[in-house]
Amino acid sequence: VQLVESGGGLVQPGGSLRLSCVVSGSIFRLDTMGWYRQAPGKQRELVATITSGGSTNYVDSVKGRFTISRDNAKKTVFLQMNSLKSEDTAVYSCNAKVNWVDYWGRGTQVTVSS
Repeated sequence: VQLVESGGGLVQPGGSLRLSCVVSGSIFRLDTMGWYRQAPGKQRELVATITSGGSTNYVDSVKGRFTISRDNAKKTVFLQMNSLKSEDTAVYSCNAKVNWVDYWGRGTQVTVSS
């Protein structure tokens, strides 16, 4: 099983980015998927999760700005990030529970700077 993220980059404050994470491999069951981030010198934190049924959960700091969604047929999870702030700068990693086991992607860098 592999998770591959894409969509990171450099954006100005107030801008937007859309992250994608594709899950591939031998998949019998795909449950909750989510995005986490780790800024330099800080612990990794949960950003947002989405269950297979579409229920979502967000960390307070991104509520109203970020939206998580998924395409079960394509085994892909997305994170639409709007109104980005400098404090959103971090490596964003995808997580998915596949066949009852947690898997992680390598991460994609998001830098918010003018």
